[in-house]
Amino acid sequence: MTARLSVGAHTLRTVIRDGRWGAAVSGSRVLVAGASIAGPALAHWLRRWGAEVTVVERAPGLRPGGQAVDARGVAKEVIRRMGLDAQVRAACTETEGAHTVDVDGNVLETYRADDDGGDGFIAEIEILRGDLSQVLYDDTRDGVEYVFGDRIAELVQDADGVDVTFASGDRRRFDLVIGADGLHSALRAMVFGPRERFVRHLGLVLAFYSVPNEFGLDRWFLEYQDHESARSAGLRPIKDATRAMAMFSFPAADFDVDFRDVESQKRLLREQMTGMGWLAPRILAHVDDTPDFYLDQVAQVVMDRWSNGRVALLGDAAFSSSPMSGAGTGLALVGAYLLAGELATAQWDPTAGFAAYEARMRSFVEANQEIGRLHAQSRAVPEPDAAPAQEPDMDAFTALIDRAINGVDLPDYTGLSGSGESQAKP
Repeated sequence: MTARLSVGAHTLRTVIRDGRWGAAVSGSRVLVAGASIAGPALAHWLRRWGAEVTVVERAPGLRPGGQAVDARGVAKEVIRRMGLDAQVRAACTETEGAHTVDVDGNVLETYRADDDGGDGFIAEIEILRGDLSQVLYDDTRDGVEYVFGDRIAELVQDADGVDVTFASGDRRRFDLVIGADGLHSALRAMVFGPRERFVRHLGLVLAFYSVPNEFGLDRWFLEYQDHESARSAGLRPIKDATRAMAMFSFPAADFDVDFRDVESQKRLLREQMTGMGWLAPRILAHVDDTPDFYLDQVAQVVMDRWSNGRVALLGDAAFSSSPMSGAGTGLALVGAYLLAGELATAQWDPTAGFAAYEARMRSFVEANQEIGRLHAQSRAVPEPDAAPAQEPDMDAFTALIDRAINGVDLPDYTGLSGSGESQAKP
């Protein structure tokens, strides 16, 4: 049994030696678009339940760095069921907690990683997006075909399958296609309609990039918020103690910068951070020499349904909750588990499998999106003539938090086999 790893026009063949993947594939042929987190996580479960999986990624390779992402509640259980708890924890940032500070660096509030059982503001499982992506890729690379430097250019589906034409000119047929290609999903636009129909801008822009750790950062995340301008700056420790992850946020009523035009994004960041106090000028001094700059709007994806025929969406492509929710990675991991499990339970019938996946995920997604909206609203500068904010209903808010962390059932799919046998338990 062999797996094919394609990088651009070069194809390597490797023999699968990991017995976990079992014998010959007898399930569905599935194409997954996107190799960040949702895509490789889905590939893990699809392959475990007997599917033949191809993951296509338009970038030439895995993208390093990125913001710190968290796993809380049921997402931690999914990682455990994947058998990756040790690998994920070994790659964590090892952040002990967070301090919010004033412009002079004086500590205002402190949050610890062991607060709320490790599911608090700073989660016990906190890992850079690129590091988690690497763990998931290393776990699946010998049983899944990865095609880097290519993308879906055209897609035509019928009752029995999906014909896909790639930008490289390659033409192939699959039983199912899953879009896990993020907030700006090209597959979503191709199959469901223009992004304006689904993307909801929350009025903020975030930027992340790594910098030399010349600030004496040691396992504690620091954040300064300028409440008058609704801007913030932060420094986060990472595994490499010689470096740190910088982050900025600023309000923006609209956002029209090309998400692929990095130089324009850097100019925008400099303009918006003019006059920012604390360590902001020193952090900004490294914006031109960083290897992993990222800037984008804070936005959510809201859709009535996440599937169309034999095509479905997962992760930010389907239900981005925005970085302000702190839950995008958890939604991707849980969604991957449920999508693969329900498809296999339905013996790869897309109508039944996709419907069950959506039914299980919808309330969980909505709770996390509500958290994201509330957090974004809390960062906004109130209008001069705005009425005083009402005191929140803390009982309702606590219930919402619990639903956002643990509010989804994880069926036991361990009875499934590569033959598509349906033995999932509620």
